[in-house]
Amino acid sequence: MQQIHRKSKLIETYCVLVIDFVSIVISYLLAMFIRFHTIRNAYRLSLHYNVCMYMMLFCLLYSVLIDWNRHFFNRGYYTEFIAVFKYNITMDIAIGCLMFLTKDAEYLSRLTFGYFCVFNLIFTYVFHVAFKRYMVNYYKKSNASDKIMVVTDSEYAKKVLKRIKKEKAWNYEITSLAIVDQNMMGEEVMGIPVVANKENLYDVSRQATLDEVFLFLPNMVTKEAKQMIIDFESMGVICHYSVDALDLDMKGKSVGNFAGYAVITFALQYMDYRRLFIKRVMDIFGGLVGIVLTGVLTPFVALAIKLNSRGPVFFAQTRVGKNGRRFKIYKFRSMYIDAEERKKELEAQNEMKGLMFKMENDPRITPVGKFLRKTSIDELPQFFNVFKGDMSLVGTRPPTEDEFEQYNIHYRRRLSITPGLTGMWQVKGRGKTFDFDEVVEMDLEYIDNWSLSLDVKILFQTVFVVLFGVGAK
Repeated sequence: MQQIHRKSKLIETYCVLVIDFVSIVISYLLAMFIRFHTIRNAYRLSLHYNVCMYMMLFCLLYSVLIDWNRHFFNRGYYTEFIAVFKYNITMDIAIGCLMFLTKDAEYLSRLTFGYFCVFNLIFTYVFHVAFKRYMVNYYKKSNASDKIMVVTDSEYAKKVLKRIKKEKAWNYEITSLAIVDQNMMGEEVMGIPVVANKENLYDVSRQATLDEVFLFLPNMVTKEAKQMIIDFESMGVICHYSVDALDLDMKGKSVGNFAGYAVITFALQYMDYRRLFIKRVMDIFGGLVGIVLTGVLTPFVALAIKLNSRGPVFFAQTRVGKNGRRFKIYKFRSMYIDAEERKKELEAQNEMKGLMFKMENDPRITPVGKFLRKTSIDELPQFFNVFKGDMSLVGTRPPTEDEFEQYNIHYRRRLSITPGLTGMWQVKGRGKTFDFDEVVEMDLEYIDNWSLSLDVKILFQTVFVVLFGVGAK
């Protein structure tokens, strides 16, 4: 679990470090301005620059060696102030000694240094408190945090929730409860709704916005618990099982801590957060480039669409993204405006086996739409989705809500990552694969073997597919 949730530790460590750096710079510049009424023409400017660099270096070393922000989000206002006060006093003494040893103390304005000590204490404390309040009160409830279901017995529900809330975590939100020893659906425990019982647990989980589950089931036999873990893992949902020991030897198992509980965590794939961060940077950059390209082509595409058929230029549809998150996907309209209604009439002509609809010479597609689809120009507005974070440049195809409602637990695992503008199916199976199970297998192959180099490879292959119209219908 330490590996799987390394994301939260990295964000906590580096964000606080950046905040401390910013506080030092602002405090020192403000101190210089008050003392000299200027910054550019301050006395011995290079010395002040060096002192500021020394302070930032001290901040880095103090954070790495002392790890003073280890329990950052668990510290109350008073404890936080004491921690910030100790950090500032230690830094002030260390920098003062350094200035004395380098004989620069006689050139350093004592007023500037004194102002800095006061300002940095205040700004560091205020910034720390503001950051904690933002992460706990906003980020935790945003779409970006991990959504977790607690699965337990009725006698333990309140106790478990109390202990979890005591942790003051910012990176996950408990959104639902499943009580397996009796039917409590429709009730609430400490403000958390009970959405499932033992009989409908997987049906509810399959349709819910769900990233992880926490299982606290001391009364459940090992065999039954093992099957529950396997079923959640098959959905692509990370599973935390609260135990002291469990005789399970499965891929993706890691031992760690969740909300104060010792757990064994199960996940079929592990994606290093540092590489995911680079992937997100690639998405933002690629999304911006795509948005510019879309903006350039929109007037011409819009004119062609309007001249060819009545209706809007853009088409928006609700799709299902990572772990059940709903979002609006955008495209240039390539079909007649009654396409959704006519789809039911054409179901018998579906060339795909399974949950996808695909047919050659689809009568719902306009003449201009055929060209847009063949060249993939109709997909360009999705760069807005990529930039927003609903989609990635490379991933799995986001299903419609109708398709998602028919998913089994095996199919759901293809939604354990952010859906993509392109993916394994688009470059390997486009125009060749007519079985949805094969599409799923290609998606799971991508998930299980994901790497940044694979993303780059798929992007280059996509360019080839688009330029030469491979598989385009």
